[in-house]
Amino acid sequence: QDFTHLRALCLSQGLLFEDATFPAHLSSIGPDLLPAEMLHQIQWKRPMELQRNPHLVVDGVSRFDIMQGEIGDCWMLAALGSLTLQKQFLANVLPKDQGFQDNYAGIFHFRFWQCGEWVDVVIDDRLPFLNGTYLSVHPRTSNEFWPSLLEKAYAKLRGSYQNLHGGYLSDALVDFTGGVQVQFSLKDPPPDLEEILKAADRSQCLMGCSTSGQMKRNIELRNGLVQGHAYTVTGAVKIPYKNGWEHIIRIWNPWGHGEWKGPWSDNSPQWDHVEPQYREALLRNKDDGEFWMSCESFQEHFSWVYICNTTP
Repeated sequence: QDFTHLRALCLSQGLLFEDATFPAHLSSIGPDLLPAEMLHQIQWKRPMELQRNPHLVVDGVSRFDIMQGEIGDCWMLAALGSLTLQKQFLANVLPKDQGFQDNYAGIFHFRFWQCGEWVDVVIDDRLPFLNGTYLSVHPRTSNEFWPSLLEKAYAKLRGSYQNLHGGYLSDALVDFTGGVQVQFSLKDPPPDLEEILKAADRSQCLMGCSTSGQMKRNIELRNGLVQGHAYTVTGAVKIPYKNGWEHIIRIWNPWGHGEWKGPWSDNSPQWDHVEPQYREALLRNKDDGEFWMSCESFQEHFSWVYICNTTP
């Protein structure tokens, strides 16, 4: 589908685009994502019906714009959270030639890497709702729609929303970059894991990690982590601590809330022993799903870490 041609056609006819190849229909959701009675309650709404002043992007693209919905696509949203940190990759996936202000015709497009090339995926902007709430990812800012529309395009690429329910973080990292990914088991990590993570952070790699457990469980443990869940690694630094140094890792939960409660978490006493300039630069004490933990805790509680860049 040619985005420019289709949009021009809709504008000339005064119509909003309706995508026949990924329709506002149960087939686009998938037959097994929800019980049958719930599937039939799904309504499709355009952003213009939901908000007086919708925008594709408000104040830039950030991981904090994303809050996971009913679909178990944390693997894709964790990769997306990492993508928002690396603007050089983001421009490939989220073309700038679209929005709700100029030449709006209910049509959008996003690009993903598939089989050695960038594939342009065209969608209409009808989004699925169940009982008045987003079925899928919902934006933290009510009039910002890039997360929901990008997720819809990825669902179209994969065949249905149901096909986003469970997947591999490593696949999504490659689909968003065309890059090379490497993964390390944290049960048997390389001896220089701290240095690898710091170097990857400095090199602007995309990074994610996952906890072990059944994907469908989503059980939140007492320590604040979720079993069988994918997270984004958003930072890795070495800071002076007491009389030595501490390697700490920053991690973000695609739920947009729910954080680690152990050492180096937002309110932990470890931060009292950190010099003020480091504490002010690194600590963001909010319930936004992002937290710090030590490299030891990271290796103990997570099972895999994934690193992706355009070069090996």
